[in-house]
Amino acid sequence: MKAIHYSTLWLLLLINSASCYAANELINTNKQGIAVHGYDPVAYFTEGKPVKGDPSLQYQWSGATWLFSNAVNLKAFTDTPTKYAPQFGGFCAYAASSGHFADIEPDAWSIVNGKLYLNYNQSVRGVWNSNRTKFIHQAKQLWPTMRP
Repeated sequence: MKAIHYSTLWLLLLINSASCYAANELINTNKQGIAVHGYDPVAYFTEGKPVKGDPSLQYQWSGATWLFSNAVNLKAFTDTPTKYAPQFGGFCAYAASSGHFADIEPDAWSIVNGKLYLNYNQSVRGVWNSNRTKFIHQAKQLWPTMRP
């Protein structure tokens, strides 16, 4: 009976450990805890370009401060943050595809299948765009286990 008890305990510990890695909640922020270098994540979708956020329009989500260029975008994000937040915590999507963390430039971005992806710079974005379906798949596999 004790053997079953201990094996059950080990199974529960294993499941619990795996669930801790199921979602990597790490967000790329600057020293002030601001995501996306202070750019409005919703504007990528609504204006089709990076737009600097206004510090008076901010929202705390997932351990980071998110800035917005207008109240409508702030409301959209607060209603459904996962719809607008960049994938892979706002780190470079290409770097994530090889299990690494890299910062981003706000003007190196893409929207693929309704999701925002950011890249280290325009050059890296070009490489990433050359086979982004493959890189997205690889990053999705690696992201849950990545740690800084």
